Amino acid sequence: MENDYDRYKYIDPRLITMCEIVTAISFPHMTPSMSESASCSSNALSMRPYVIVNVAMSADGKLSTRERRQVKISGKDDFSRVDELKAECDGIMVGIGTVLADDPSLTIKSEMRIAMRRKNLRPPHPVRIIVDSMAKTPLDAKILYKGEGKRIIALSRAADPARVDQLRQVAMHRGEHVEIECIFCGETKVDLLELCKELKMRGIHMLMVEGGGTLIMSLFQAGVIDELHTFIGNMIIGGKNAPTLADGDGFVLEHEFSHLRLHALSQMEDGVLVSWHVHTCMPE
Repeated sequence: MENDYDRYKYIDPRLITMCEIVTAISFPHMTPSMSESASCSSNALSMRPYVIVNVAMSADGKLSTRERRQVKISGKDDFSRVDELKAECDGIMVGIGTVLADDPSLTIKSEMRIAMRRKNLRPPHPVRIIVDSMAKTPLDAKILYKGEGKRIIALSRAADPARVDQLRQVAMHRGEHVEIECIFCGETKVDLLELCKELKMRGIHMLMVEGGGTLIMSLFQAGVIDELHTFIGNMIIGGKNAPTLADGDGFVLEHEFSHLRLHALSQMEDGVLVSWHVHTCMPE
């Protein structure tokens, strides 16, 4: 995996230095050799992928409107950054809500980046993963049809077997360039810790998560997020029911909170790009 400075080469290095100085002042006992993993265990990453959450949100923290309608928050520079991050990863994950609302393909858009992956003997696109407890993924979803490569649908054991069979049949109609694997993790909803272990065993060492807010919050609660990248756009969307970065029930007690360490920030287009490392276990 690339070192941090290579990963953040699109960010002004002066700001990276500033962030690390602030970290040294605030947490002088933290050193670069300390694990950036969300887990306090040194062997956590031997059991799961390195997880990077990437989102674009409005200045008031909304991912879209209260109607879950997809909106353009960032521009071409951020799109290129995200495409590059996708090309570095082994897998890209979204929740079923994102599939139903946005119908994403999760493919790499740059032909040059696809060619580079092929040159390095990697598939043209990362494995695309849907967290879908009850097998609600539409049979005509773009994520199943657009672009070659493997898809994984993570399901609970409560999912309708007939519906699961229909999802598996999609690959048969697409031919040899598409593979769909259904993984059962959890009884009534997907167990994310179990899923992460399954993904690691399948060679997914770096995993990008693109949403939505319910999935992201669940991953924070599971303590498996390592980095959080947020592009903050120059707009206010509003709405108490509009999706945010971390939805669901949320944390209640302060000791449960996920703590972040600022890694880098910069202006991008008319917004701000902020990158954090995640620590679920902070020093006493």
